[in-house]
Amino acid sequence: MTFVGYRCSLCGEAYAPEQVRYTCPNDGGNLDVLLDYESLRARYRPEDILSRTEASIWRYLPLLPLENAPGAEGTPLHAVGYTPIFSLPRAAEKLGLRAVWLKDESRNPTASFKDRASAVVVARAREMGVDTVVTASTGNAGAALAGMAAAAGLQAVIFAPRTAPPAKIAQLLVFGARVFLVDGTYDDAFDLTIQAAEEFGWYCRNTGYNPFTAEGKKTAAFEIWEWWHGVRSVWRQLIGEENAPAPLTIFVPVGDGNIISGLHKGFKDLLELGWIKRLPRLIGVQAKGSAAIAQAFHAQTEQIQPVRAETIADSISVDLPRDGVRAVRAARETQGTYVTVSDDEILAAIAELGKYGVFAEPAGAASYAGLLVARRQGLIDPDDPVLVLNTGSGLKDVRAAMQAVPPAPVIEPRLEAIKRLLKP
Repeated sequence: MTFVGYRCSLCGEAYAPEQVRYTCPNDGGNLDVLLDYESLRARYRPEDILSRTEASIWRYLPLLPLENAPGAEGTPLHAVGYTPIFSLPRAAEKLGLRAVWLKDESRNPTASFKDRASAVVVARAREMGVDTVVTASTGNAGAALAGMAAAAGLQAVIFAPRTAPPAKIAQLLVFGARVFLVDGTYDDAFDLTIQAAEEFGWYCRNTGYNPFTAEGKKTAAFEIWEWWHGVRSVWRQLIGEENAPAPLTIFVPVGDGNIISGLHKGFKDLLELGWIKRLPRLIGVQAKGSAAIAQAFHAQTEQIQPVRAETIADSISVDLPRDGVRAVRAARETQGTYVTVSDDEILAAIAELGKYGVFAEPAGAASYAGLLVARRQGLIDPDDPVLVLNTGSGLKDVRAAMQAVPPAPVIEPRLEAIKRLLKP
C-alpha cells in the first residue's frame, strides 16, 4: 500500500497513519492523505489503469489509501462510481458553447455522489476492524453510508435533521441503519455525531472531518480524467492539435466543500504522477442561502464565516462548512471561481435538465444553474468545454421536483376533455 500518512491543510504538520484519525490535533485542520508518489510512478503508467476492466471506483485501488476493496465482487460496493457522462448538445446550442456534458452521479447504488466516500470509508472501517460507522447527514451521505455498510455487513448509525426529505429517511431505514432524527440543523447533528463516536467507539464518517471521504470523492476526478483523455484524443484526430479543446471547466455544487476539495485532490494526484499537465478549472456553485464558502472566496480570505443556511437544496445547506478552506483553494488553485444561485434558479434548472432526460435533485441541479449564471456573467467563453456534476437523483426530493414544474391537469375520462386542453 502506498498510504504513508497525513498532512494538515492549515499548519502543514505531517502525521503517520497511526498517529491521527480525523483532523489535525494542533488546529483542527482537515487532513490531506499522503501517498508515496515516487513508488506509484515507478510501478504504474496511465495504461495500467486505463486497461482495467473493473467498472467501479475500485479500478483505481492503486491510487487509494487502502489495501483491498471491501466485500465480494457483485455486491453494491462494486457498483459505486464509473457513472456515465452525457452530452447535452441542445444545452450547448442554447448557451452558445462548444460542448456541454453532464456526469450523472444519480446512477450510483443509493443514487448520489456520496456513495463514493461511503464505500471508501467502509473499506477503511473493515481494515481497522470496526463494526459500526456513524455519520451526520441531511440524507444523501447517510443513505450512502447505510447502503454501503449493509453491503459490507457493518452497522450504520445516522443522525439527520428532522427536516430531511422523507424519501431520504426511507432509504436509511430500509438499509437497516439506526436512525436518530435531530431536532436541529445539520450542524447540530454533526457535532452530536462526533460526541457519540467518541463515547461509543464508533468510526465517524462525517464529511469534512474524516480524511477518507475526500479520497472516495476524488475517484470522480479519475473518471473524468479517463473520459477527457478519450475526448481530447478524438478531437485531435478530427480537427488537429491546433484546434484541440481548451482545458475542461467543471461546475460543482458546494455545501460543506468536500466534493470540490475531493475532486481537486484527485486531479492533484494525477498532476503529481505526471499523468496530466494541468488542472481542470473548478467552479463551485453555492445556493445564495448557504454561501459561506463563496463569500470567503470573493473576499479573498480563507476565514470561513458561518451563515444561517436556508435553501431548498438540502444537500448543500450548511451553516458552517467543515471543508471550507480546501474548497476555497480548489477554485483558486485551478483558476476557477464561485457563483451563487437562488432557489428559483435551482428549480428552473431541475425543469430544464428534465428536458434533456436528466432528473436531478436540487443540489445536483444547482451546478447547471451555476453554469447559466456563469455564462451570463461572461465567466465562460464559447470555446470552453464544460462539464456539470449532477450529484443526486430527483427521486431523493420529489417535493422539490413538483415545485419545479406545473401540476398535471385532472380530466374526466372523455376524449373531449383532451381536445379542450390541446386547443392552442
